[in-house]
Amino acid sequence: MRRTKVAVSGIALLAAAAMVLTACGSSTDNGETTSSSSETAQSSDTGAGESSASSEPSSSSSEAPSSSAAGDSTAIIKVNGSEPENKLIPTNTNEVGGGKILDSIFAGLAYYDGSGKLVNDLADSITVDDATDLTVKLKGDSKFTNGQPVTADSFIKAWQYGALFSHKQLNQSWFTDIEGFDAEKDSELTGLKKVDDNTFTIKLNAPVANDFAQRLGYSAFYPLPDVAFDDMDAFGENPIGNGPYMLKGDGAWQHDVQIDLVTNPDYNGGRKAANGGLTIVFYASQDAAYSDLLSNNLDVDDAVPASAFATFQQDLGDRAVNQPAAIFQSFTLPKDLAHFTGQEGVLRRQALSMAINRDQITKVIFNGTRTPASDFTTPVIDGWSDSLAGADVLKFDEAKAKDLWAQADAISKWSGTFQIAYNSDGGHQPWVDAVANSLKNTLGIDAAGKPYVDFATLRKDVNARTIKTAFRTGWQADYPSQYNFLQPLYGTNASSNDGDYSNPAFDKLLADGASASDATAATADYAKAQELLLKDLPAIPLWYSNVTGGYAEGVSNVTFGWNSVPLYYQITKG
Repeated sequence: MRRTKVAVSGIALLAAAAMVLTACGSSTDNGETTSSSSETAQSSDTGAGESSASSEPSSSSSEAPSSSAAGDSTAIIKVNGSEPENKLIPTNTNEVGGGKILDSIFAGLAYYDGSGKLVNDLADSITVDDATDLTVKLKGDSKFTNGQPVTADSFIKAWQYGALFSHKQLNQSWFTDIEGFDAEKDSELTGLKKVDDNTFTIKLNAPVANDFAQRLGYSAFYPLPDVAFDDMDAFGENPIGNGPYMLKGDGAWQHDVQIDLVTNPDYNGGRKAANGGLTIVFYASQDAAYSDLLSNNLDVDDAVPASAFATFQQDLGDRAVNQPAAIFQSFTLPKDLAHFTGQEGVLRRQALSMAINRDQITKVIFNGTRTPASDFTTPVIDGWSDSLAGADVLKFDEAKAKDLWAQADAISKWSGTFQIAYNSDGGHQPWVDAVANSLKNTLGIDAAGKPYVDFATLRKDVNARTIKTAFRTGWQADYPSQYNFLQPLYGTNASSNDGDYSNPAFDKLLADGASASDATAATADYAKAQELLLKDLPAIPLWYSNVTGGYAEGVSNVTFGWNSVPLYYQITKG
């Protein structure tokens, strides 16, 4: 879905025999203003086990919000967003537009604070009993906005729904590790057992309990009220949640315009809203949003357009944000795209990658707000390396690119135009044109962008596997881990594996890393897995993104979290 971190490594403490995340009461998260499941509509694009003994937020002064002004607690904060791809159902949303909303209106077992640290929300404790077993105890004091108490059943039923094969949920693969999961036919998650109203256990089919616990802050694991199962489609249009905000009422979601949220007075977790609500505006372009920000008609913008990269810090002064984020950008080629299968495909994929002058594009187009990629993750995730075997394929080499393309032509002569599809509402045209020009000038082929009117339309074709060109892809981490950058995008049958890549050796290395007994061993497994990706290139890595944003005059307490999304509940104005 959506996902960059400078915080605790998700795998740093895997050696511990058990993990208990203790309750943190209702203290407000003062998340670090650093940089994060999944794909996003904007060019600033949208995912291991932790054995921390406590989920208390850090008291470091570096995690303080941008200002301490109290502001008007009834003020509505106006922020930028994008029209969700699907109805607002947690198990069927894996992009940033919908994810921002779901994270605002739902509360799960835990959430990630500004630095990426897992903090208990509804959970009193999440205990790793052994490598395949966890026990969850709820605080027992939460309810949905329709008055129904949130119980163990609320989680179990929601997860069962999301995992069921026939429901075809986009986040179905998040439940793969639970005993009973079946990716080919309907099957009950037998690993979920209710102990009492506030306690349930999770039995896994692989020894990845530490990593699984770290995933539980992601939206796929949110609870659902009973009414959702009466008509899930209708529920997704007007969802009933239990988080810091709720929909203002029927019709609060005005498609392709905005969605209006107000505070939920019954939410008592660590994300208690300091404002009166949110209006999330679905802008048709990043330039339109930025124009509104400059005129103080938008309170917070997390996606400065490419056209303003050279000036936004001067425009906004100390209200500008430019910080590392857990965001990786690429373009993906469909598995069976003509001329890109077999040995010919291997050669052409390598040629494309080496024909892209990433250094020049990130400097000229992005004014230094991007860094050329040297792997498939991001530097803000622990374990990142810029010296993986095979990473030379990500460096510009005109002579080598020409030679590889010629070798591919000897197998089957190239014809036609190489296209990269992108959504026109996300500010992607400048870099797509630059990449196309780099391919054209280096390889001597016709290359161009293929614009789609908006993100939802592009994703519809990608998800239906009807797209017949390369297409832009990006990942904004769901939780702080290398595993989250690798498994959802390239694991066999994974939820966001848009190129349908499948390599049993890759899958095994990921499983080995997720079950490793220490961080060093896990990092080594993930490095070997990436070396396979560098050979196969199911996607062409481009660059890592900073989050580039800002806020209007009179707005305070603005913190951009580890995943690049503002902590909306902290923001005040007036």
